[in-house]
Amino acid sequence: MQAILMTAIGDSTVLVEQNIAEPHLTQRTEIKVRLHAAGINPVDTKIRKGGLFYPNAELPAVLGCDGAGEVVEIGENVTDFKVGDKVWFCHGGLGREQGNYAEFTVIDQRWASLMPQTATFETAAAAPLVLITAWGALFERGNLQAGQTVLIHAGAGGVGHVAIQLAKIAGARVITTVSSNEKATFVKSLGADEIIFYNQTNVTTEVNRLTENRGADLVFDTVGADVFKSSIACTAHFGRIVTLLDASNLDLNEARMRNLLIGFELMLTPMLRDLDSERDKHIELLKKCAAYIDAGQLAVHVSQVLPLAHAQKAHTLIEASHTMGKLVLSI
Repeated sequence: MQAILMTAIGDSTVLVEQNIAEPHLTQRTEIKVRLHAAGINPVDTKIRKGGLFYPNAELPAVLGCDGAGEVVEIGENVTDFKVGDKVWFCHGGLGREQGNYAEFTVIDQRWASLMPQTATFETAAAAPLVLITAWGALFERGNLQAGQTVLIHAGAGGVGHVAIQLAKIAGARVITTVSSNEKATFVKSLGADEIIFYNQTNVTTEVNRLTENRGADLVFDTVGADVFKSSIACTAHFGRIVTLLDASNLDLNEARMRNLLIGFELMLTPMLRDLDSERDKHIELLKKCAAYIDAGQLAVHVSQVLPLAHAQKAHTLIEASHTMGKLVLSI
């Protein structure tokens, strides 16, 4: 089968298309999936630049956590799926199990879910990681409640644009940051209540103005340390900040004075640490989000679909950090 291999640690040129052996079922509860699309996520580029996440993993490796495709074979003990079912999942791509930049994959039935009936393969492949990440940050770490105000940084991005919609479904008021009129129009269409141009306005000052100097009940940082640090002063006393990135080595005196709860969201932890009961929760969440998608309450925006052979270009585009929504490889 055709696959994209990470052949070394480095820039996008280390991603090479090759023909490799097709995977086969080895366990009775496994399903074989003909992949139709693979989502591109920032974690893919971090692995490519920094190395595989599992200490004993060896190169070459197939990257790509997100996938969607059609079941073509099932193990004798599979009860959840049949041949022909359309499935989506976040599995593999971290250095141990094969990732989804390939034509086929094999996965235990426990870690797959039926796609939304109204979704294309490309849309479904774009969704799992960002949906699970946004949900975990907003509701499990952030405890967002109806009527509360959440500040979502980079609302037009992959995680940000689904976080806006999930927060609105929950009945929250959403303030978000963007860099352009095009992105402002986009996030407004998703339900954002207030939009701040972070490159034109002091975000902290504007959030405090919009909240009558109270601050946001929850701040969701999808950007990094500088944004996290500046967000402390616009988080409500006894509020919460959740970040996707490293927030170490920061002065947290003001956060302490405000009695803030600080949380980290890394949705890959259950996969990396083999926390199967937590991964089960991810599958239940995908089922819930599939219902939202089919009901027209939630949409995953795919800004560009590229062929599998253009994985290098896809990595270059996502590293430029200007993409609205998600990038997808069509297989």
